[in-house]
Amino acid sequence: MPRNFAPSFCPVVNPARPTARAWSQAFSQPGRPFEPQPLTLLEGKIPPEIQGTFYQNGAARFRRNGAAVGHWFDGDGAILRVSFEAGQAQACYRYVQTAGYRAEHQADRFLKGGYGMLAPQPWWRRIGSPLSQAIKNTANTAVLALPDRLLALWEADRPHALDLETLETRGQDDLGSLGAGQGYSAHPKRDPKTGDIFNFGLEAGPVTRLHLYRSDASGQIRQRAAYALDGVPLIHDMVLAGRYLVFCISPVRLDLVPALLQLRSFSDCLRWHPQRATEIWVFDCDRLERISRSQAPAWFQWHFANGFVQQGEIVLQLVRYSDFRSNALLGEIPRGHLSETLDGQLWELRIDPRTAALGEQTCLYDRTCEFPAVMPQEVGQEARTIFFAAHRPQGEIEGELMGSLVGIEPRTGGRSQFDFGPHRYLSSPVCLPHPTEPGQGWVITTVFHGSGSFNGSGAVAGLGQGNRQAQHQAPSEKSETTSGPSSEIWIFQSSAIERGAIAKLALPCPIPFGFHGTWAAKP
Repeated sequence: MPRNFAPSFCPVVNPARPTARAWSQAFSQPGRPFEPQPLTLLEGKIPPEIQGTFYQNGAARFRRNGAAVGHWFDGDGAILRVSFEAGQAQACYRYVQTAGYRAEHQADRFLKGGYGMLAPQPWWRRIGSPLSQAIKNTANTAVLALPDRLLALWEADRPHALDLETLETRGQDDLGSLGAGQGYSAHPKRDPKTGDIFNFGLEAGPVTRLHLYRSDASGQIRQRAAYALDGVPLIHDMVLAGRYLVFCISPVRLDLVPALLQLRSFSDCLRWHPQRATEIWVFDCDRLERISRSQAPAWFQWHFANGFVQQGEIVLQLVRYSDFRSNALLGEIPRGHLSETLDGQLWELRIDPRTAALGEQTCLYDRTCEFPAVMPQEVGQEARTIFFAAHRPQGEIEGELMGSLVGIEPRTGGRSQFDFGPHRYLSSPVCLPHPTEPGQGWVITTVFHGSGSFNGSGAVAGLGQGNRQAQHQAPSEKSETTSGPSSEIWIFQSSAIERGAIAKLALPCPIPFGFHGTWAAKP
């Protein structure tokens, strides 16, 4: 297993002719809202200890009146809510009623631009409008459950508040402090010891600023700080590691002139500068004060798994990419194909907090993966297991999305993996802690099946010390049926994901893939 990161380590496949895959059916129709209703249990049993609500946000509408979005990130956000009580489940699914969504729904056409698309109007009209007003807040990326409301997050603007039960949209929420043009990222970190919520946002201007926020458990911002940035970078996530916040600022910068003049979309104006460094910034959580910064060879990351302090060093775990090609590839997904294979791998980095200098680097998983997660009580501390989505171990990778769930135990080297079988794809996994048994819990995910359901289950085990061996073989293509697409909720025992789901529930209709979700335990 490689110990030091090299940009050329991951092979990239270039198919001569992209082929539509089964997952493309998730983008062929907009997500269809549905009212609260009981879910049918397809297999297994819901543990009675699971008491609470699973929320998931994701882009759900990609076309209007024949026009298509420019990027996966441009789809209007829709929230899935699944509540669990006494071994039963009930779900509903609603679009976030942003001002942009309501206006476009009434007009039956796109009116504003987005991350990967320009507003559909002549260029001379676009030039005269501020960029902040030309891009729609899609509220599509993640959710933050607070005691009295649910926040639908979109990092370039203020979040939208929704009713926790009905998902009715209440409007934008400033959390008591957010001003116009100040973003609130889609990846807040909740300290499991204090309940405090840490987040950040970028504010563009003559000098772009990184804003740091510290909120109490109610979501109200109680402390903040701001730091000047070099240019306009793309910062999607950060790490809480013990008493530190850590940012890895990759050398992606916005090409300002075409962006401000709206000659190209925001995404198309983002430039990768491999000759520049990735900057590492370390902050003290209590004071929101930067205590060190350094530079390292260029890489890019969308998501961190976790961070913690060990023997005086900060340990970061992240899915790292050799460059920024993943952005363009993610933009292809709503069109139903991938021209290359994403090259993100799970890495562990060690950093000296006094200097932010990068030390030892270890690859934990050398195949394509994404959406890492740990148990919420382990955020900022050493976690036993990191769960994430990955490609099927025996399936075709070229042009495919991820169809297996993996659990890695960094301390022991243990690895477990479940193969969902042909044409089944998972959204980002969410961890549910057991209410009374520390170290135990469950992993929940939505599963899209492009060809209906199949009979059987599949599991494989990874290689290396401490791996749990397969209980079943992955289902073959012959086990498929030919019914239409469907979506389901699968629940796994966190300590034995390789055994397959302990409960499977049918959603009333297929829904597009979710980006990020959260779990809110019943009080």
